[in-house]
Amino acid sequence: MQKRILGQGLEVSALGLGCMSLSGTYGPALSLSEAGDLLRAAYDRGITFFDTAEVYGPHLNERQLAAGLGAIRDRVVIATKFGFRVSPDGKQSKGFDSRPEHIREAVDASLARLGTDYIDLLYQHRVDPDVPIEDVAGTVAELIAAGKVRHFGLSEADAPTIRRAHAVHPVTALQSEYSLWTRDVEAEILPTLRELGIGFVPFSPLGRGFLTGTVKPGSLPEGDFRAGMMRFTGDNAANNYALVEALLALAADKGCTAGQLALAWVLHQGSDIAPIPGTRKVERLDENIAAADIALSPEDIAAIEQALPAAQVLGGRYYT
Repeated sequence: MQKRILGQGLEVSALGLGCMSLSGTYGPALSLSEAGDLLRAAYDRGITFFDTAEVYGPHLNERQLAAGLGAIRDRVVIATKFGFRVSPDGKQSKGFDSRPEHIREAVDASLARLGTDYIDLLYQHRVDPDVPIEDVAGTVAELIAAGKVRHFGLSEADAPTIRRAHAVHPVTALQSEYSLWTRDVEAEILPTLRELGIGFVPFSPLGRGFLTGTVKPGSLPEGDFRAGMMRFTGDNAANNYALVEALLALAADKGCTAGQLALAWVLHQGSDIAPIPGTRKVERLDENIAAADIALSPEDIAAIEQALPAAQVLGGRYYT
């Protein structure tokens, strides 16, 4: 697989793997051995960029990565995140916590669960309104100086926050949602990142599966967290699936799946972009990886954007 360079020279595979679903969310958590098999399958196919967080599970996801990637730790890039309150029993509490002392505690705990002595890319999972971003960046800078962390990242931060953090310590990557149906970052965020030399890591590049055409209105099983999201319910879902049907038709003409076309579109938005689609199945892994080899002409891109204009998508990203 081709490589891409994020900020500060961090080299990653053009396509990464978002690992959140391995520890639940879209179904029961995989066992350590099951998750390890999938992670090694991803590595064997050229993926070297793996994304986790302390709150995935909570805590289980990082242990799954340790089980699957421990033997090849020096050949992969592992990104994890801090920033939420997590109780000692491993149950996520409400609210943010990016106090410097908590960041240090969270990093030490993540290192132990990951079975490593360094984190390649450490993200603040969400901006904490109660802690100045300068304090966050300064604390991560200290962890980088100590050798526990190699690169600093932010997630879902706005442009002014990115600038303030970057002034204290260079930001390597921003992770935010980006796909054909979520294009908010294009107006201000992407230009800011490119001005500052910061890479971009889109999560949910397949619209949490909706853009593949396999998630039809009313098809989500009980317990699936997407079932309560505005884009996946009622009239919104019917409207949005009609847009995906147009994408399905384009994909058929192109000889690929709708998911591959949607993922190829993201990959074509810039060489500084490394999306991290998630999956629990090897066959979907193969499908996603194949998208990296799809070439899109300017005419193809225009047709895709005309088929699925983000302005016509109904419903917010989450529950409102």
